[in-house]
Amino acid sequence: MGAHPADRSPLVTVRVLLVDDHAIVRNGLRAVLDTTPDCTVVGEAATGEAAVDLAAELVPDVVVMDLSMPGAGGVVATGHLRATVPTTRVLVLTTFSDDARVRAALAAGATGYVLKDADPDDVVRAVRAAARDEAPIDPRVARHLLTPGPPPSRSTQPGPVLPPREREVLVRLARGLSNKQIAHELGIAERTVKVHVGSVFRRIGVADRTSAALWARDHGW
Repeated sequence: MGAHPADRSPLVTVRVLLVDDHAIVRNGLRAVLDTTPDCTVVGEAATGEAAVDLAAELVPDVVVMDLSMPGAGGVVATGHLRATVPTTRVLVLTTFSDDARVRAALAAGATGYVLKDADPDDVVRAVRAAARDEAPIDPRVARHLLTPGPPPSRSTQPGPVLPPREREVLVRLARGLSNKQIAHELGIAERTVKVHVGSVFRRIGVADRTSAALWARDHGW
């Protein structure tokens, strides 16, 4: 899978900190990212504690975080890291896709969630998206998160009434589409989609795309 031109920004280099207790995984990620023109690896850590300390020192744009490590795991480390260096985004890269781990990582402040068997190009795209403060979620994880549960688990609250255009935007956002893709489907400008997304967030009381998608699922959209 080739890189999409829109994912590249030749004027900006994404500074990345790699966190995984397996050196072979870190070496593989470094090999991929260091050969990507707009990404550079500025540090590596094998534990959650070391990750927090290094992030405070290096202030990377993105931390690629494993979940299962000795000592403080990735979820705990993500929470500490986001509190210590709020401008740094955390992209979880792990083998776990179960609902509880995904929700715990996102609740701790992770921006995105990608599985380790993803294509290298998809990992690079996720790093770039995280640096842009988007919420890259592996489609397999997103499908799992957004699979409707049994009726009793759904919210009984009707939620706010959204204008038709905002409803159209939210439905597509819940499908995992980017602003550019939504704009293409609806035939409107990407900046207009961005305005609608911000309005949707305010109306339903969420702060990010993942939470909005989960809200849509929980309200039967």
